[in-house]
Order: sequence, then structure tokens, then C-alpha cells
Amino acid sequence: MKLRPRLLVALVTSIVLAGCSTPPPAVGTGSHFKGPVGLQLYSLRAQFTRNVPATVKTVQDFGIHEVELAGTYNMKNDAFVRMMADAGLKPVAAHFGWDRFSKDPEGLAKDAKELGLKYAGTAWIKGSGEFTPEVAHEAAKTFNAAGKVLAAHGIKAFYHCHGYEFKHKDAQGRTPMDILIQETDPRYVTFEMDILWVFFPGEDPAAWLAKYPGRWELIHLKDLKKGVAIGFHNGGTDPNNDVVLGTGQMDWPKILKAAKKSGVKHYFIEDESAWSVEHIPQTLKYLESVRW
Repeated sequence: MKLRPRLLVALVTSIVLAGCSTPPPAVGTGSHFKGPVGLQLYSLRAQFTRNVPATVKTVQDFGIHEVELAGTYNMKNDAFVRMMADAGLKPVAAHFGWDRFSKDPEGLAKDAKELGLKYAGTAWIKGSGEFTPEVAHEAAKTFNAAGKVLAAHGIKAFYHCHGYEFKHKDAQGRTPMDILIQETDPRYVTFEMDILWVFFPGEDPAAWLAKYPGRWELIHLKDLKKGVAIGFHNGGTDPNNDVVLGTGQMDWPKILKAAKKSGVKHYFIEDESAWSVEHIPQTLKYLESVRW
């Protein structure tokens, strides 16, 4: 069959355009929020204790590619990394105990490198006492020392805030959170803002993002159920107070706009509620539609 010139041009054009079409946006991103968005696997801790491969498949089915680790579920590092890779999941960061930073930074660096991480952090350094400015000074020294060890392996140390860092102030009016940020070397140490744990003690996440641009490279996206009281510095609330993003108390357009301007590099959804498997797809949809 012989095609007319006009039809031939149209056919060729359609083929070219199909080959050059823009791929669909990554899950959880949209016209305003560009991510990248990943998942803190602690969100599915209950599921992982029952069936690790099935839970990895659940994460894969969400369409997420970046993950933050909360252990390897009794698997050896190399086997765990292979399982992640087979599912198209890339471990970017992980949480470790504070004692690994203070007592075993070389061993920590070895594990982080085996897992292919860019970031190795901790989420609790308070201990049993108050997290005072004096404690923060010492913690900053530990982070700098461990950060140098990790940096030699291409890994950056980070601290994940939990709310108690905003309670006390020194003579200059600095909170322990200020001290940690100001006294750590940005070449070796960065920070992960858990939005809920900044908001819960009564702080403004967007203001803290603006106060220290470039220092918050990681974020936990987490919303707090409406009606839950705030103003507490104990670092604890019912996990079932975690709700789908956009249905709680947070002003996400304001926060996400500030995060982008501050230079956040990785966003991880963390939902600690019993309904996280149902919540996470809804949260991804919200991030795709959020505007500012």
C-alpha cells in the first residue's frame, strides 16, 4: 500500500514523538513537589518481622525506589543488598545506635559501605538524662570525629532530631539543636529533620529549615493527627497519631517550599501507625497533588 505524502509525514512524526516522549514522573512527585521521595522502612517494622521478602515486595509495589534502613532483619549485609537490588530498591541512608558513632566508627563505616549507603545516622542520643547544651557540645565533638571516619569511605554522618533538642537553652539563647548544627562540620555531618518531631514540641519546621540552609539534607515526612496537643519535649507520642500527609496538623505547602529552598536532598515517608500500608499510597498521592 502506498501512503500519501501527508499521511507518511504524520506517521513518521508520531513515531518520533513516541520515541521521545517524556517518562512519567516518579511516584510521589508532581508539578510542585519534585522529591525524590523514599520510605523509611521502620514504617513496616511489624510486617518485616513476619515476612521479609513479602514486605520488600510491598515496598516495591508502592513504586518507591529509595529507602532508608532500620536494620537488615538478621540478614547479612551482602544478601540484604542483593534482595534490595532485585526489587529495584536503593538504600540511601540508615539509622544506627549512638554507641556505633561514639565507640565503633570504623565498624560503622564498614557496615555502611557494605550496604551502599550515602548517609549513616542516629535518631537518639539523649540517654536517660536531660539533653542539655552541655551534652550537645560533647555530642557535636563525637559527630565530628565519627564523621571524619565515615567521610574517608564516602559516607556522611547525620543526626535525626526527636524533639527533646529544643527544650533547654544556654546563656546565648541557643538550644541543643542550635549547638549541634553550629558546632558540627558540614563537610562530615548533616541533619535529618523529622517534621513531626520538630512540630510536636511547638517549633516551626519551615523556620528551622530557613534558619540553617544546606544543613538539612534529609527529611522525614510525617503528619500529626488533628486534635493532638503539642508543646512536649519528651520525644514520644502514640504511633497511631501518625496520619496520611495532608490530613493532619502540618502546613505542607509551607514546609515543602521551605525544604526545597533549604536544599533538602532526600525525603523519606515515615508512618509509624498500625495502618501504614494503607496510609503510604494515600500520602504518595497527596505529594503528587500538593501545590504552593
